[in-house]
Amino acid sequence: MKTTHGCPVITSLIMVSLLFPLFSMAQIKDSSVAGLPKVELHHHLDCSLSYAVVKQLDPTVTYEAWRRDFVAPAKCMDLADYISRAIKAVNLMQTEEQLRLVTLDVIRQLKHDQVIYAEIRFAPLLHLQQGLTPAQVVKTVNDAVTEGMRETGIEVGVILCTLRHYSADQSMQTVQLVERFKGTHIVGFDIAADEAGFPITNHIASFDYAHQKGIPCTAHAGEAKGASSVWETLQYFKPSRIGHGVRSTEDEALMRHLKKEGIHLEVCLTSNIQTAIYDRLENHTVNKIYASGVSMSINTDARTISDVTLSSEYTLLEQLFGWKKDRFLRCNLEAIDHAFTNEATKEKIRQQLKAAYSPSS
Repeated sequence: MKTTHGCPVITSLIMVSLLFPLFSMAQIKDSSVAGLPKVELHHHLDCSLSYAVVKQLDPTVTYEAWRRDFVAPAKCMDLADYISRAIKAVNLMQTEEQLRLVTLDVIRQLKHDQVIYAEIRFAPLLHLQQGLTPAQVVKTVNDAVTEGMRETGIEVGVILCTLRHYSADQSMQTVQLVERFKGTHIVGFDIAADEAGFPITNHIASFDYAHQKGIPCTAHAGEAKGASSVWETLQYFKPSRIGHGVRSTEDEALMRHLKKEGIHLEVCLTSNIQTAIYDRLENHTVNKIYASGVSMSINTDARTISDVTLSSEYTLLEQLFGWKKDRFLRCNLEAIDHAFTNEATKEKIRQQLKAAYSPSS
């Protein structure tokens, strides 16, 4: 089966089998969950450009060049090294038509991956190089989401990101775009980029603004830095979800707090290995998080940079960690419960998930 990257799903799984010998090719071929419907909450638009759309945007790019420049190696030096693979993608997302084509491409990838509800995120201020205004950028992506939803039938929301290195003014400008597009597919606010390199000071006011306006918030933390960054993020930004958050397991008090307060962790397996949070997949804390009862979901993070699909990530969990349908169902239900959408949409997705993951299905 091929992904819309133009390369087989099996390719990324072969890479995993080389990195993690416990994961055999015989196991890879037999996933019972890859084809089931899924919810994805943590998915970066500018980190998920397929070769097909890159070739359309720049016909000079060869497949080899795409893999070199847009896809990260199995091991990066750190998060900053991993994120650098998005630079060329962002450069190809500077006009209305480029933004439209990339957004449609990602939604088609989601459809091919059996995702039935997704939230995609991006930083609109990165797309002003050729004269678009921030509002034009957001409107273009929002309109493309409308088009993509009509074409595929899946539900899609968009989260706007400020970035750790942004000024207070840039952060406020971003959250005010979420407010300006209220009632559209723009559904929430996030802070992304390298948490280890920059303090939170510039962004406190923008998160305060978000809460004043009733804007749902998530925030990257507990990835490049440890549990202290999650505590700090919860204290000053007060998000209902944490992007990644996997290093929360380093502090049992934090894990108890997350569970008590119903804070949802958006877990992304393969990218955590690539960014050197864990040395190998067998040492990932995903099972510890699940066993703790902390709300969590499984996500790709960056489909192209990590060269994964949600189906391939599910297959890893099934074959390497022994996950069964009940675990995937719980994570998907937790995801839709914490999604930034209305209750009617949540209930519709819940019913689809329960029907697909039932023991008799």
